[in-house]
Formats: sequence, structure tokens, C-alpha cells
Amino acid sequence: MKTFRMLALLFLLCPAPPAVAASPSAPVSLGEEGELTYQANERGDRIPDFSSCGYAGADVDIPSPPARVLVDAIEGDNGERIQAAIDYIATLAPDEDGFRGAVLLGQGIHRVAGELQIATSGIVLRGSGADRTTLIATGKGRRPVIRIRPSGHDRLATGEPIGILDDYVPVGATILRLPPANSLKVGDAVLVTRPATAEWIEALGARADGVGWRPGRCDVRWERTVAAIDGDRVTLDAPVTTALDRKFGGAQVALVTENHRLREIGVEDLTLRSETVSDNPLDEEHSWHGVIANDVENLWLRRMRFEGFAGGAVLLREGVRHATVEDCLALTPVSEIAGYRRQSFFTQGQQTLFLRCWAEEGRNDFAVGHCAPGPNAYVNCYAYNAHGDSGPLESWASGVLYDNVRIDGADLVFTNRWLDPPGAGWSAANCVAFQCQAAQLHCFSPPTAQNWAIGYWAQPVGDGVMSGLSDFVRPRSLYKAQLAERIGEDAAKRVEPLLLDPVESTSPTLEETRRFVQRSNRPLKTLRDAIEERLSAVKPPDDDRKLHFNLLVKTLSSRPAPERHDLKIVNGWLTIDGQVLTGNTLSPTWWRGVVRPDDAVEFGPSITRWAPGRYGVGLTDDLVAVADGMRAAGISAYDHHYGLWYDRRRDDHLLVRRGTASVAPPFFEQPFARSGQGRAWDGLSKYDLTKFNAWYWDRLRDFAELCDERGLVLMHQCYFQHNILEAGAHWADSPWRPANNLNETGLTEPPPYVGDKRIFIAHQFYDPDNAELRKLHRGYLAKCVENFVDNSNVIQFTSDEYTGPLEFTEFWLDQMKAAGARKPFIAISAAKDVQDTLLADPKRRDAIDVIDIRYWCYGRDESLYAPPGGANMAPRQHLRQSKVKAGDFASVARAVREYRTYYPTKPVLFNANRFCNTPRDGWAVLMGGGSLADVPPLPEELKRALVAMRPAWNPGESAMRLADDRGHAVCYGVASDASFVVERPSRVRWIDRSSGELSDDVRVSKGVRLTLDGRVAWVTPLY
Repeated sequence: MKTFRMLALLFLLCPAPPAVAASPSAPVSLGEEGELTYQANERGDRIPDFSSCGYAGADVDIPSPPARVLVDAIEGDNGERIQAAIDYIATLAPDEDGFRGAVLLGQGIHRVAGELQIATSGIVLRGSGADRTTLIATGKGRRPVIRIRPSGHDRLATGEPIGILDDYVPVGATILRLPPANSLKVGDAVLVTRPATAEWIEALGARADGVGWRPGRCDVRWERTVAAIDGDRVTLDAPVTTALDRKFGGAQVALVTENHRLREIGVEDLTLRSETVSDNPLDEEHSWHGVIANDVENLWLRRMRFEGFAGGAVLLREGVRHATVEDCLALTPVSEIAGYRRQSFFTQGQQTLFLRCWAEEGRNDFAVGHCAPGPNAYVNCYAYNAHGDSGPLESWASGVLYDNVRIDGADLVFTNRWLDPPGAGWSAANCVAFQCQAAQLHCFSPPTAQNWAIGYWAQPVGDGVMSGLSDFVRPRSLYKAQLAERIGEDAAKRVEPLLLDPVESTSPTLEETRRFVQRSNRPLKTLRDAIEERLSAVKPPDDDRKLHFNLLVKTLSSRPAPERHDLKIVNGWLTIDGQVLTGNTLSPTWWRGVVRPDDAVEFGPSITRWAPGRYGVGLTDDLVAVADGMRAAGISAYDHHYGLWYDRRRDDHLLVRRGTASVAPPFFEQPFARSGQGRAWDGLSKYDLTKFNAWYWDRLRDFAELCDERGLVLMHQCYFQHNILEAGAHWADSPWRPANNLNETGLTEPPPYVGDKRIFIAHQFYDPDNAELRKLHRGYLAKCVENFVDNSNVIQFTSDEYTGPLEFTEFWLDQMKAAGARKPFIAISAAKDVQDTLLADPKRRDAIDVIDIRYWCYGRDESLYAPPGGANMAPRQHLRQSKVKAGDFASVARAVREYRTYYPTKPVLFNANRFCNTPRDGWAVLMGGGSLADVPPLPEELKRALVAMRPAWNPGESAMRLADDRGHAVCYGVASDASFVVERPSRVRWIDRSSGELSDDVRVSKGVRLTLDGRVAWVTPLY
């Protein structure tokens, strides 16, 4: 025991240096002259140089362009005035540095009901200091306060790719060998692409269940500038961060011929605040992000405070390059503590720098997205009271530096994330934790790459390259040292102050003890304190009234009242602008999806799908783009219902309760609001079926407005029966399931799964004797009507995949009918027996505006496929039992004609191809008298003439006719030899069935028989 005490005493008395120089075998160390020395592995891979991260590649200080217009704070919304000032600056000519000037916001509170957009290069948005100027995002929209992006154009255009000659280019290298005859020259911008091949994916083990990488999904693309050329050796201005190995596909280099990014953009000296008015402490119906940027180069955000945002403070998407975010605070987020929320400072770009950033109560505070090519750097950053780890979050972010980063209460993670989020797999490659602190440091090296941890204070986990546990090392900051070596000490001073305190205090002298005691009487200065000092040090600008908004911006740009193209029912047709409405119907995606930018587009539009901070096809759709795209594609109707489930994890079709709230986007939003109470099966709070999801309903209403303006139709399915029949997973996360809401629904819980796999709960959902559930149905259906009270082009349907009973369909119809002063258009879309019963009921028939044939059809042998309503089977379950032969052109036309004949004032739609064994031939629908027939574009004159026509043929005839009382007709031949007799002197125009184009135009006498010969005849009498 005495010996042990003596050894302990000697250990305590042995002084240690203030900071330990990394040993010569460490991945990076200081040489004898203070230079950085890198230790490469056997293939030459080494820690990359991160000093090109930041605005302008960190080559220059961030500039301060002069203000050109001043916008004072006012009462009420100031968003339009600020946007007008931004647009005014956009009209000014740029100076020699590319700047047009700054919009200066005066002291006070500026309320913004929408979002501010910067879409032109050379613009700075500047406050009078974060303590003096506050932008408040008001209202319930989930938009960012500021969005930076160009309008239109692909980001880059490139020339022909050139294959590299090297067998292996190591991590950290800047030199590639290219064929000498490559036409590149110094100063050229190039795109270096490293493909994700099947061989590489196999080597990573990334084909594992839950990961499932595919070739091309994780390509890495670096943008670089040619710095030097020496024969076949081309030197780039910054290193590659993933090795280029010939056996895994090598790499290609292409000249950048066009770059449509914005350039020289800044936002500074502001507080951005997201206003919440709900009593829900986890409310998410407010602004989600402070700033979102994409397709911009040379960007800075500095001296800013972000308060209350649900999604995060700053989101830099994949098109951002050379950006600096410095001296920023992300405070008091309001949201669920769950997946893709509270991601305080997120990058998916390249050569981005986060310097002196502080986050509180975040979840993934310093996170990196899918295949961010690097280098990227977080330097001198702090996550206080973190609710989740930091580190690369999605797939294969390579070359990320965490330098003097502290994660308080959570982990710093370089690892294989497997399926969290889905498909992530190896998230970090060739990343560095330098002088970092965290609860745990997970540092694993993937096959073909490595990760490094140097000088760390955390519980270590992993097989990565780690040295310096609980040691301070030199240099104090790797980024600062690399910047000093490349540019100089003056540039390196931008990193100060570093609060890391490597003072030795184990064996102090008496004098040192006195100083330590004295220091201990004062609160420790935190990084937040240092940032607050920098925010407060900004001097208020001079009040130059010559720059006043009212002097320079004469009028606010105003959008004229849009022209409306209202849907009307005329003579049993759906019409717009006096023309029969034809065209295809869009059935959007309602489950599945990804947020990977290159892959998302394949999932198409879905207007109530939410991908936080990510916009575009397959993500959060631009509604205007969806509506305009529909018109361009000849699509006239959008058939909408809520998503099958919210969370992409449920795409696995399992019934299990999720172990965490790590929900995965894109999210298919549900009609109801979360309560902030309890825990639903997906890990988020439970729904309240008496309160509604504002974002969901606003999106639908906004799209309905676009339909009114563009002559399109929104088909609104109130329910989605798929949740209550078939696979049990459909019910697992449903808001209607008792485990997922706060309300008394009376539905069975635990769910009565059959074989622990299937759900048959439709009969309970439709039960008329469940008074509490019926009350909830009434409230919900009232919302369905109220939401579209000012829209003309919305048709209400009961439910998609609907095979419900007569009683519930009557209940639904009665609720629609009782809508109030303005009754919506109502379609009956149900099993044939239910449809026919309602149409035979004089009281309810008048409430039905449109008949939709969707769940029954005729077969080609005149047999009828018509499963009964209320049998508790889904449409495809019924179809599996059918022996009816497939339908054909004649059977489709027959079904439509039948209802047009019985109910001549009601438009008929045909959508049975979705759930029955029948085609949906547009000409068959049209010749039966059906609206929204998917025919090619027809001349407007013809569509106007069709309004007066109706079916004038009988089943079995070889030629079908639409005709009016004045002799106008359209004739279509079912048989190849079909013909018709012209009943009066007429003009006959022939229509190509495939293109809708007019061909021959002839005058024909009365009594002449014309053979259709595969064409469509448009007959107009000669008067």
C-alpha cells in the first residue's frame, strides 16, 4: 500500500506540457520548424488540406459591400418591401468584384409573412446588428425566412469526360495524370467524378439489408480549378477526399463549360426568429429554417442569431460551394425531437466552413449530407445540451474536419449508420476529429478509406486511426495551421479566438494556484459569450436618408389578379372555358421516396410530401412547377389522397413500434396535427383528430388555387381505405389508430391483426353505431369542405381504393351536401351496387354531380365485374377472385355511355383501369360521353363543339358517334371497316387518333358513306 501511495504521489508531481505535440507517427504533427508533417499510409492516403473551405476558398477576407438601399422597420408585414429592395438591388450593375450592393435593414422588428428570396448574384442582405435588427417569420408556413437560389438552369454544363491515367490517386492528393492531348489549361474549372461502382459497393458491404446501395447512387463529384499543368500531370487547387482507384472505376475529369450558380451573396448582422403561437411545446407549424441556400458560390452568413426554428438555422444544399458560416447562434428550437429536425448547421456542399457556431437543444447540430464531396470543415463550434449526435449523417460524406468541436451530452460519430437514416450505410470517410470533445467519439474506418481522431476528450469507440486520448495536441487548430501554411498568419487569425485552454493545472505552484482560484470566482467564458461579443461589437450604420426605400423603390411590384378558368358542368360534361375537359389524370406517389438529390426525381410529384429544406421534384414540390408541368404534359387532373404513412421507415411494411423518433424523409404529411403529447407508433407525438395539419391543408388549398388559374382539376379523396384493409403495416402508423391519437375512437387496440400480418378493420371504421368516431368523421369532413370553399375546380370523392358500404357512403354524401352556402362538386366513386342505389335515391341523386367508374367494369364478353360494397375486401383482393375476362375498347365505351344515357346531366369519369382488368382508352371514354378522357390534344373548336354533343350509338355498332341536334358529330370506328353515312351536306375533317392533329378537310354531300379507316371524323354541317 505504501509503494502504491508513493507512485501516486510521484505521478501527481510530474508536470506535463501545456499541449503535447503529436508524435511523429501521428497522422499529422508539427515538424522541428513548426511545419505540418503528414503521415501517409502504405497507399499514400493522408489527412487532406482543409484550408480551401470557406468564402472564396478562404483566399480573401469576407468583404463588406456598400449599402444601396435602406428599409426601415414598420408595423405589420414588411416582407414585400424587403423583397422589393432585394429586387431593386438586382437591377443594379455589379462592380468589378461582382457586387451590386447591400440591402440595409433598419433597427427594429421586421415581420415577414412569406419568405425572402435572393435569386441574383452580387446581393448582400444586412441588418443593423443582430441586437438591433430582427426578422420574424410570422404565420404557419414551413418555409425558410431566406432562400438563396437562382431561377432556372441546370447548375453546370460540362464537356466530354477524360479518364485519368493513374492506377491510384490517394486521399489528400492534388495531382492527377491525364492524357496529354486534353485541351485543359491553367485556370480552367473542372468536374472530377469518382463513380460508385458495383465492385466498390461490394467491397464496402453496402449491399447489406437496410443499406442497399446501387451503382451510381453514391458518385462523388468535386469541382476544382486547374492550378498547374506539367506534361500529363494536372495539379488541382484542392485535394480529392476519396481515393481514385482504377479497380473501383477510377475517375473522370470534365471541363466545366457553364456555371449557372449565383456568386457573391452575403447575409449578416441579423436575428432571425420563427414565431410560434401554438400551446403545443413541440409545434412544427411555423418557419423551419433560417437560411437555405443552393446553387451558390462564394457565400457568407455571419454574425447572426437564429431563434425558434424547427428544422435548423442554416441548410447548405448540394449546389453550394465556397461558403462561410461564422459567428452564428442557433437557439431555442421548437419542434419534435426527431429525425430531420433541429439540424442546426447542415451542409451537403463542398468547401464550406462553419466557424464559431453555437447550437442549443439541437439534435444533429453539425451534420453533413449525402455524398458531400469535401473538404468541409466545422471549426471552433459547440453543441450545448445536444439531443443527438453530430457527424456525417447520410451516405459517404468524405473529407469533413471537426476541429475544436464540442458536443455537450451527445456523441461525435464517424461510422456506418446502416439504415438510420434508411440506406445511409457508411456515412463518414476520410474525416478528422481534431481536438474535439463529446460524450463518445465513434471513429470507425470503412473499407477503402479511414477516419482519424487526434487529441480527443471522449469515450472512444471504433477501429479508426486514433491518437491522443484526453490529450491536448499541437497545433491547437488543424484548420488554422493549414490556413497559415497556405496563405499566411494574417489569414489564420480569422479562426481566433480559440477557447481551448491547454494550461497545465495538475501540479501547480503556489502562485499558479492563487491565479487559478481567482479565475474560478468568475464564470468560465464560453464560445457563446465570444460570439455574443462579436454580435454586440457591430456598430450601428449611419442613417443615410438618401438610401431610403421610399426614395429609391417607387412602387411595390404587385401581381395582377389571376385570371380564373372555372370548372363548370354543361350538358353532362366537365367543361372549362366552354370546352369539354380532356386529358390524363395524375396519380401521385403516396409512399416510398428518398432525399438523395439525383434519385428523388424518379418518384415524381406529390404535393403534400414534405422534405425539410429540400425543394424540387421528388422532394417538397414547387406547386407552380407541378401545375405548369401538368399542363405541358396534357394532364388535366390531380387525384390526391393523404399518404399511406408519414415515415419512410415504414416502407419496410413491418408492424413494430419504432424504437426511436428518427423518422426518415420525405414525409407524407397526414391531415391531422400532432399534439405534442404522448408517443405514437412512429416515435413522434400523438395526433389530435380534432386539430388539423395547417401545412397539409394550406398546400392543398394553394394547389387548388393554381388549378382554378390554369384550368386544372383537383380530385380530392377525403379518405384512403388502404390504411384499414390488407397489410397490417398500413394501419400501424395511421392517425386513426387509437395508439396514435389522443381521441376516443372506439376502435380495437391492440389492432386485431390476422396472422400477425393483415388488417381487416374497415367495418369498425365505417361503423354507424360508433358515435364518438362519427363525431370525429363529421369534424374531419367539415374541414375537407371548408378548406376549398373559395375554389371552383375541386371535386370531392369519398376515398381512394374505396369498397365501403352503402351506409357510410350515404353518411359521407350527406356531410358533403350539408356543406353550407356553397356546395362543392361531389363525385360518387364506389362499388356499383352502392353507386346505383344512391343514384336511384331521389333525395341523394341530386347531391351527386359526377359519376366516377372506378371499382367495376364490363368484360369483353359483356360480362360484368362488380364486387359488392361493404364486403371488407380491398379492390385488388376482389380482383384476385375475378374470373371476368379483360375489358376492351367497346366495354369501356359501353360503361360510360350507359351512365351518360341514364343520367344525362351528370359527367362520367372512367378510372377503372386502376382496380379492374380493363384498359382506359381515352377515345373509348370520350365516345361514351365521358369527361377527362385521356385523348391527345384536340383543337379548341372541336372541344367547344363537343359540349353540345352526346352519345348517339348503340352497343354492337361498328361506328360510334357523338352528335348534337344540329348535325355536328364526331365518329369513331371500332371495327377496321367501320363506316358512316353523312346525313346532310357537311364539312368533314379527319383527326389522327394518336396525335389529335387534323389532316384532310373535305366537303361531302348528303347520303355519302365514308369509311373511317382508323381515323376519327369530325362532321360539321354546311348551312
